Amino acid sequence: MTGAPEIDFLAPGTPVDLSNCEREPIHVPGSIQPRGVLLAVSDPHHVVEQASENLEQLTGVPWQEALGRPLADVLGAAAAGAVIRSASAFGDLRERNPVEVTLDVRGEQVPVDALLHRAIVEGELPRGRGGATGGTPSTSLVVELEPARGPRPFSFPNTYQAVRGTIADLNRASSLQELYDITAQAVRGLTGFDRVMVYRYDADYNGEVVAEAKLDGLNSFLGLHYPASDIPAQARALYEKNWIRLISDVDYVPSPVRPTDHPTSGRPLDMTFSTLRSVSPIHVEYLHNMGVRASMSISLLRDDKLWGLIACHHYSGPHAPPYATRAAAEFLGSTLSLRLVDRAQEEEVRRALRVRSTLTSLTAAALDEDRTLTDTLLGSPSLLDLLPADGVVVRLQGRTRAAGSEIPLDVAEAVAAWAAGREDDVVATESLHRDAPQLGAPEELACGALVLPLPEGQFVMWLRGESVRHIDWGGDPHNKAIAEREGDEIRLSPRKSFERWRESVRGRSEPWTPEQVAEATELRTHLLEALYARSRSVVRAAETLQRSLLTEPVQPAGFELAVRYVPAAREAQVGGDWYDVFDLPDGSTILVIGDVAGHDSHAAATMGQLRGLLRGIAYSGSAGPAGLLTQLDGAIAGLGLGALATVLVGRLERPEGADGATLLRWASAGHLPPLLRGPDGRVQVLDKPRPGLLLGVDASRPRTEQQVLLQPGSTLLLYTDGLVERRDQIFDDGVELLAGALAELGSRPVGELCDALLGRLLPDGAEDDVALVAACVRPCRP
Repeated sequence: MTGAPEIDFLAPGTPVDLSNCEREPIHVPGSIQPRGVLLAVSDPHHVVEQASENLEQLTGVPWQEALGRPLADVLGAAAAGAVIRSASAFGDLRERNPVEVTLDVRGEQVPVDALLHRAIVEGELPRGRGGATGGTPSTSLVVELEPARGPRPFSFPNTYQAVRGTIADLNRASSLQELYDITAQAVRGLTGFDRVMVYRYDADYNGEVVAEAKLDGLNSFLGLHYPASDIPAQARALYEKNWIRLISDVDYVPSPVRPTDHPTSGRPLDMTFSTLRSVSPIHVEYLHNMGVRASMSISLLRDDKLWGLIACHHYSGPHAPPYATRAAAEFLGSTLSLRLVDRAQEEEVRRALRVRSTLTSLTAAALDEDRTLTDTLLGSPSLLDLLPADGVVVRLQGRTRAAGSEIPLDVAEAVAAWAAGREDDVVATESLHRDAPQLGAPEELACGALVLPLPEGQFVMWLRGESVRHIDWGGDPHNKAIAEREGDEIRLSPRKSFERWRESVRGRSEPWTPEQVAEATELRTHLLEALYARSRSVVRAAETLQRSLLTEPVQPAGFELAVRYVPAAREAQVGGDWYDVFDLPDGSTILVIGDVAGHDSHAAATMGQLRGLLRGIAYSGSAGPAGLLTQLDGAIAGLGLGALATVLVGRLERPEGADGATLLRWASAGHLPPLLRGPDGRVQVLDKPRPGLLLGVDASRPRTEQQVLLQPGSTLLLYTDGLVERRDQIFDDGVELLAGALAELGSRPVGELCDALLGRLLPDGAEDDVALVAACVRPCRP
């Protein structure tokens, strides 16, 4: 299953204890909780293939008599007809649950909620929740029947009415903690559980209770941590697919599904999406040890990954909120997930903009050759404004300076030498004692370090002292298992103590976040540029620009990409042409080509700023090419960069059902038009409509966006004006010559194509800087 962990599941019938529970196949338990009944019927003939043993209790039909009979014989014609009509409609079955039916059981009319989903029994696995599938798999329609309780008829308005006030409160919440607290109180009020907790995971899936609403007199779990082993990987994978799970009575006796193996697959029925799925006996024992008699959990997701849970506990006896109430609670969980994502993105954008402003200022100041780099980086703003730390040490161009905590020079030099030996652009550790014990670094000053090794023994280094962390666990996480004797056997069972247990973590600093490492990496790029711009060698400056800023492109599946940068043969050290190619989290690929006005170190600095800003904007949002240019123009104005530049941004996407074609969306801020060579060899100039204003002219002007479908074998070419403009040649003539050369040479691999185009159009070298990006949709050659 996509996104599921690779788990070597236990063979059916293997005894389960804590030594192997992480391999328990909990998605195929072979039984259900008996608060309802389950039928698996053939799809689309609707003949009963499997049934739970307790079927007679709700329907009046013994399970043995149900097997092999039409669904109408078991539920009655009216109820079966309603189920079949709902199952026959398009879309996700879950969106139409429950199907409200009435069963005639021995003359008594019994209202029932029918909950439907499809289980794959042969073929491809499901892509979505509860019915949407890929390919043409063989499916079984799973019908779960629960006695109806609560408000009827069930509808979206009923769900929304139950949570409308809470949604408004969540929208007004001003902090993450307020979001947590509102949700915990609302879910408890809605469901009636004795205790409701919002439970958040860290990067290692250890959990922390961050909010709690409980019955008076219960001890508090707020602030307690629980180890990742309490909810093993296969359980987390189920939570990412089926967002709510109810155990209405931990003392339930499982009702087996008969026959055990599905007649089509020969394997137990996959109950990933079942609401009645029986749960692990280890988990039931765990709840017993906590004194819990009923429980419910609601998944909290971020980017389709489990972020946390809303965990509900009941102590006074069984507790079974009706389906309508559970649906409303799940709706609250989904809303909280969305608000958490929004809040996290808002806070990250604000933080990133603050850091981006500091980085921009440091980058611009670093190119001022009237000040030493060490003074520049430790001035105002300083490196400590970029990354929080206790101290920072800089050695650049023969000068060494420090700020913050006084770090002995020999300690700094030893850490820098160790980092240089790692041969990475950025070296980060939160524990030098663990990763480099031979250094003997004093933990009160240098427990954690982030180092930028630079050429010729130069470096920039941030240091953090030890940060002793006290973690309150719900029981000792290092002694979670106890031995239980069962006859002549000894097995491991869940712990019975959940009293607050404090652990002190020493020998670590505050960790360096991935965002901080990425920002330090970008600073290193700009420092390399500044170091080489201060040198007197035109060749070294050009080579450094290529190596430190214009990196090799990504190579996403289905494309061949090549880039080239040719510095002009002139006295100026660096210029403002650039390209960029990078992937976004949604799988699309961004292509950028740009040219900052000017041919000096200031143009190069501005180019670096724009490149970094555009990357940050693209990666932290979901805007299209026109939106990216609009936000970049706004940042230029807001940060007072005073930049003028032409930029073209393209976005390559793989639309479904396009037979291998690629959708190109692009927007231009005054840049030259892209060229597109089709698989038939004809070249098209994508110059309609005319490009918009340059960046830096008027940030309020709207940007337009174009799109075209690139067929397999097509080649897209982006370029700067140095390739098509010379003293004796205007743009239009140069573009026409380039189009002709692309038509003639475009059948080559894209790397060879770039070199051939440069050789054809610039036989005597470039008068101006040239940047070039070529992208081919495979197959590239006939």
